[in-house]
Amino acid sequence: MVPLKITRNLKTPTVDSLPLLSWGNSIEISTVIKFSVRPGLLLLKRENYFPARNPSGMKSSMIPSPPQLAQVQITSRRSYQTSMAQIRTQLRTMRRASAYVTLLSLLLLGYGWMDIAATGTKDGSEEWGYVEVRPKAHMFWWLYRSPNRVDDPSKPWPVILWLQGGPGASGVGIGNFEEIGPLDTNLKPRNSTWLQKADLLFVDSPVGTGYSFVEDPKLFVKTDEEAGIDLCALLIRIFNRNESLQKSPLYIVAESYGGKHAVTLALSVLKAIESGKLKLKLGGVALGDSWISPEDFVFSWAPLLKDVSRLDDNGVEKSNSVAEKIRQQLRSGQYTEATTSWSDLERLISSSSNSVDFYNFLLDSGMDPLSVEAVELAPEVSMKKYARYLSYLKTSASDAGDLDTLMNGAVKRKLRIIPAKFRWGEQSGSVFSSLQGDFMRPRIAEVDELLAKGVNVTIYNGQLDLICATKGTEAWVEKLKWEGLKTFLNMERKPLYCGKGTVTKGFKRSYKNLHFYWILGAGHFVPVDQPCVSLDMVTAITQSPASAST
Repeated sequence: MVPLKITRNLKTPTVDSLPLLSWGNSIEISTVIKFSVRPGLLLLKRENYFPARNPSGMKSSMIPSPPQLAQVQITSRRSYQTSMAQIRTQLRTMRRASAYVTLLSLLLLGYGWMDIAATGTKDGSEEWGYVEVRPKAHMFWWLYRSPNRVDDPSKPWPVILWLQGGPGASGVGIGNFEEIGPLDTNLKPRNSTWLQKADLLFVDSPVGTGYSFVEDPKLFVKTDEEAGIDLCALLIRIFNRNESLQKSPLYIVAESYGGKHAVTLALSVLKAIESGKLKLKLGGVALGDSWISPEDFVFSWAPLLKDVSRLDDNGVEKSNSVAEKIRQQLRSGQYTEATTSWSDLERLISSSSNSVDFYNFLLDSGMDPLSVEAVELAPEVSMKKYARYLSYLKTSASDAGDLDTLMNGAVKRKLRIIPAKFRWGEQSGSVFSSLQGDFMRPRIAEVDELLAKGVNVTIYNGQLDLICATKGTEAWVEKLKWEGLKTFLNMERKPLYCGKGTVTKGFKRSYKNLHFYWILGAGHFVPVDQPCVSLDMVTAITQSPASAST
């Protein structure tokens, strides 16, 4: 056993290419991990030795595979000590067959003294990893490179950062495999993937969502600002080490509660860019069916459902009474109590409407391919389970794959760096519970600030959404203090079509750096319900060079 010691003087190399660990059996594979330390860097090298076989099939010698090298930045100046005996002990608790591919994850996550753990596909088309955004708080990310990437200096290739809602729903799982990623839940190609138009960066945020995790329950974020700061820390780690990404404008695209984190993140990004901490070009922010102003949404539910015959006057009166209670709680700063009342209101509406689907008001709860029975939960449970609404997806398609099984099975095996005993989404309920004091807090002021700073802001909403109804979105937009609002509201809307079709798919209104898309025939999950017009929309938002060729 050789203990590694790195002294405070990081300017002096201390260790050079010592064997860290080797294991395997004489028939299948032998693996050797070596490490070396350079000023401010730790380098890990894995060498696999596979048995060469003669024509009779008998093993004759060991042939080394190409070594794999990981380079990790050491940023802290405190003294580090790592016991090889401890690492060996941890590795023995794992399956030998998978130990070598999780060693790097153990080193980085188990000891908390590294900057980033990353790996990916051999062709470089995918990268994924963990970033320790705060001590013992680990955020997972997955980057896809578009096969349609075009090098055009006058029109740089965009990167889309997708933020899921909840809070506590997984972008790596839901946004990726259910909505806009290259593969569906059966791992079959998706014809409408946004990867045709941009590189895609999925994250499990806040920490505790999806594959992300915290080592201490006290580390769950409690505010939207904290979530934005964590995301900014992740972007600093990813973009600052990658010059090709720095040339691409980043578009933050969010759905549902993710919209609140999109605006707090965007403001954190602007500050980090101005201070020189982040090397990134912010292209814009897109808020899809986003929970920006809870008060406006809860007051939109009753009149909307009355118009489509899901509530009668009695139901409207009861609903508006609870909505008024929520308004008073918000104005008194009672945000946690308002979250409880929101849960009560959802249960009331579900009962009065015979279980209307909050993600598509033309359906009953559970009929939407991407909805679940969330609104049928008891009020004390629904708060905590809201983060899992989309994690336990139900679908009307008989051949659809189960997302939970996929993420804890085939995807986890592919990624290789997920802690062995950790299940995708196991901390998601705690994510929502920790944020319930901020859940009902509006973020209109943050949108205003982004507009004032000249950031391109796009708002899009599905016509059939109830939880984040278009009526509510229009209400909070009209509260903006942006100097161009009056002109924006007086602009004519332009119809949207799909390709060369003549059927109206939506409308768009734009003025300066504010853009609004009304998407017809779509519920809460716009990219799923209207994939064609959504792809056209994201092409326009990102000004993708691929627009002419795909």
